Amino acid sequence: MRPILIDCDPGHDDAMAIMLALANTEHFDVLGITCVGGNQTLNKVSENTLKVLTVLNKEIPVAKGAAGPLIREIAPAPEAHGDTGMDGPIIEKITMDFVKQNGVEFLRDKILMEEGKVTIVALGPLTNIALLLKMYPEVKERIDCIAMMGGSATSGNSTAAAEFNFWVDPHAAHIVFHSGIPLIQAGTEVSLAASILHTEIEDFKGKGRVSDFVSDLLEFYSQFSKKLGIDRSPIFDACPVMYLLHPEIFVAKDYYVDIELQGELTAGMSVTDKRVWFDMKKPNTTVLLDVDRGKFVSYLKEAIVKLDQEV
Repeated sequence: MRPILIDCDPGHDDAMAIMLALANTEHFDVLGITCVGGNQTLNKVSENTLKVLTVLNKEIPVAKGAAGPLIREIAPAPEAHGDTGMDGPIIEKITMDFVKQNGVEFLRDKILMEEGKVTIVALGPLTNIALLLKMYPEVKERIDCIAMMGGSATSGNSTAAAEFNFWVDPHAAHIVFHSGIPLIQAGTEVSLAASILHTEIEDFKGKGRVSDFVSDLLEFYSQFSKKLGIDRSPIFDACPVMYLLHPEIFVAKDYYVDIELQGELTAGMSVTDKRVWFDMKKPNTTVLLDVDRGKFVSYLKEAIVKLDQEV
């Protein structure tokens, strides 16, 4: 079983990733969840995390981390996730609460308490992870890998060059990519491939408590794509979790990746060195490039069915 810590900013797709992880307890020991300001403000995304755990009736420790980027101002994405950061589902009463410890210290303690190495699953801006590595460098040798959603090998989404999570806090991403820790990067390419068709959302309705929650999540989340005339919605944050479960359904390649900090038009861009004739720097990242969409959605549906049976 792989011990994991989830760092996130829910977010509809973060919620899907959390559910995927908690449905697969034979593969994952979820040690805890930390929250970071990103898709919405820290308080909102933290509350959304508790909403997900309330629906699942899972008692997982949750800690609040950094409210915003290391240097820049926070730039939430209400156009995709709404004013709450997870618009759609209505949760009448939250039954879970936060631990009192700061998220960065929480990550440190959980990592150092484990006998073996821990995997970090990073689904939002990398602020908490960068602070962890700078403040407590002793944890580096205890981290097996960091599997993240962020960046792009071709193009961005928040800007023409930069994906949202790295654009929000490029300096944090730069620290992580220069940490020497093995990295798994699920960027925009694989996330767009890992999309759920709007017609497939119907499959969740009326099947159970968790399924109804997912249906409400995806009905709101799909509105952004529908406005653009697109027939599907990418489930970005589920990709790194799914890769840890089923690497065989992904196309991946090792590259050297760095983060642009200074460019007026390119700040936050993850620069993937694909040059076959220039190999002075060893690859530092396993970059996910594509996925079998049918199997991705099938495994996601299986996870939700399993959670319905548990609540």
